[in-house]
Amino acid sequence: MSKLTDVPKRILIGRALRSDRLGETLLPKRVALPVFASDPLSSVAYAPGEVLLVLSVAGLSAYHFSPWIAVAIVLLLVTVVASYRQNVYAYPSGGGAYEVATTNLGPRAGRTVASALLVDYVLTVAVSISAGIENLGSAIPFVVEHKVTCAIGVIVLLTLMNLRGVRESGTLFAIPTYVFVAGVLTMIAWGTFRSVVLGDEMRAPTADYEISPEHPGLAGFALVFLLLRAFSSGCAALTGVEAISNGVPAFRKPKSKNAATTLAMMGLLAVTMFCGIIALATATDVRMAENPARDLFHDGVPLGPDYVQHPVISQVAEAVFGEGSLLFLVLAAATALVLFLAANTAYNGFPLLASILAQDRYLPRQLHTRGDRLAFSNGIVLLAGAAILLVWAYDASTTRLIQLYIVGVFVSFTLSQTGMVRHWNRLLATEKQRAARRHMIRSRAINTFGAFFTGLVLVVVLVSKFTHGAWVALLGMCVFYALMTVIRRHYDRVAEEVAAPEGPSADMVRPSRVHSIVLVSRIHRPTLRALAYAKLMRSDSLEALSVNVDAAETRALHAEWERRGIEVPLKVLDSPYREVTRPVIEYVKNLRKESPRDVVSVFIPEYVVGRWYEQLLHNQSALRLKARLLFTPGVMVTSVPYQLQSSEAARRRARKRADWAAPGSVRRGPAERSKDSSPHT
Repeated sequence: MSKLTDVPKRILIGRALRSDRLGETLLPKRVALPVFASDPLSSVAYAPGEVLLVLSVAGLSAYHFSPWIAVAIVLLLVTVVASYRQNVYAYPSGGGAYEVATTNLGPRAGRTVASALLVDYVLTVAVSISAGIENLGSAIPFVVEHKVTCAIGVIVLLTLMNLRGVRESGTLFAIPTYVFVAGVLTMIAWGTFRSVVLGDEMRAPTADYEISPEHPGLAGFALVFLLLRAFSSGCAALTGVEAISNGVPAFRKPKSKNAATTLAMMGLLAVTMFCGIIALATATDVRMAENPARDLFHDGVPLGPDYVQHPVISQVAEAVFGEGSLLFLVLAAATALVLFLAANTAYNGFPLLASILAQDRYLPRQLHTRGDRLAFSNGIVLLAGAAILLVWAYDASTTRLIQLYIVGVFVSFTLSQTGMVRHWNRLLATEKQRAARRHMIRSRAINTFGAFFTGLVLVVVLVSKFTHGAWVALLGMCVFYALMTVIRRHYDRVAEEVAAPEGPSADMVRPSRVHSIVLVSRIHRPTLRALAYAKLMRSDSLEALSVNVDAAETRALHAEWERRGIEVPLKVLDSPYREVTRPVIEYVKNLRKESPRDVVSVFIPEYVVGRWYEQLLHNQSALRLKARLLFTPGVMVTSVPYQLQSSEAARRRARKRADWAAPGSVRRGPAERSKDSSPHT
């Protein structure tokens, strides 16, 4: 059966890679740029339009504020990029904002940042795919008519591409990303040349339209609130900036320097493209409206429901290059494609962050392991499932989904920069060299300004977007925070309960006699109990067996084994593809081949839990091993249970059932029912 499932799996994601080939998957800067920066680079395709859409509420008179809003967004982007360059050098391990907040502000701040980033990554996929579908739908009506189905199909396709590995997906995504960047820069350069040097009058296809404002004549606080809302919508251009700091381990050496350089390149390109599109949109008189069918007029007549409002970048490209020209078509195609590929930022950030959280016991441990292609497959699949659910719930509408956006990323920005300020304060307290102190003081000033600015923007976003859907993002953050807290408490409780004690232990007392092979992952109470039980099972040989899927953990196991002086020999099986089940099965089968008349007895330590969801967090490897070993001739499988405290609650629940019977009651006769129980029908 496994061979039948392996064939389509290999066709879809490719052959499995050995662990020692992890270095071959590391990214050079030219590939890392489209992998980690496709989201902020592609956001220039819709962020300018979001600014104009909000300003249209007050009519054309409010459009003259758009350049000033663009300046504020660019200042914010430069600040965030400069601040995260400090993060990259100070914390190159890949934790990004989560590691900075946890180390300097505490676990609660770390969980807050992690929950915000997880929500933002899911929204990045949903918004990017929905925006790409809407751009593509203007040319292909079928896509508009079935946009939810098409969006889900694109998510599935991106998931398969990312399951093939980071390097392969990055290579696939590099070409359209660079074509998009080159197309936008060419449009800006040619548009500027035509306007400034040639003096041509370029007009967008909507230049002659009029806007009927929903709230004409806004002034005072109402106008300020509108400008703040337009600013917060335009801040979509900053999404994904933190992905590079989270992905430092994926860069080639020197990792920090290459990541910082890529971050600077991304910031320079994003600023240039965003400012250029806003400037050309103003010069070509682009008109946008939140409800174009009702609020846009041509010669005094509303455009009606049949009108399709094209994005700002499409209108500017048509004005600069000409409708139907080759450059216009190339840029339109590249824009639609790069919006799909912008989700790749989340596909690299979410699984890596989930892996770090799983290592810190905030998420299930299955998210920490790499898949066949050395990618964090479980995290990729989880992200895809959450994004599909969101796209389905919001009907793949960019306008509705983008209201949920931005909140999470600015929570992480603010806490990360605050944590960096404390980081520099701690180092300055002990540093004596003047040159080093000057560098630290300069870095602290950058992070201080970044924390203040992003904190101010967070307040603006919450105030201006809360009733428009930001509360849903906050609710999602609270759910992730609570889930991580519960999982961590469970793992901590179990770790404390099963910790191997120093000196003599009741778990080492010999209960009876038997032996063969004891499977070992690490030294704790269940392992000691299994070894003690196996020692007294009279057998000709006894050995402990472990599988090397993580070199550091294997070395720690060896050291602990020798320190404790455990008499049972420990054998470690190498697993270049990080599998646990197959090496054990092959080892047992080889023992059977050498001595066909012998019986191999395998002892598997297991947790006994009392709640259904705890079973999802434990015993997964044991279940797979037992399922395979039970079908292996001449092999006896023994589960050595270790009852966690939660199992006592399950036992008490079982006793309360009216039909509960003690072991052996079937031989004695039916259990006596309580007097107040009703007879069975």
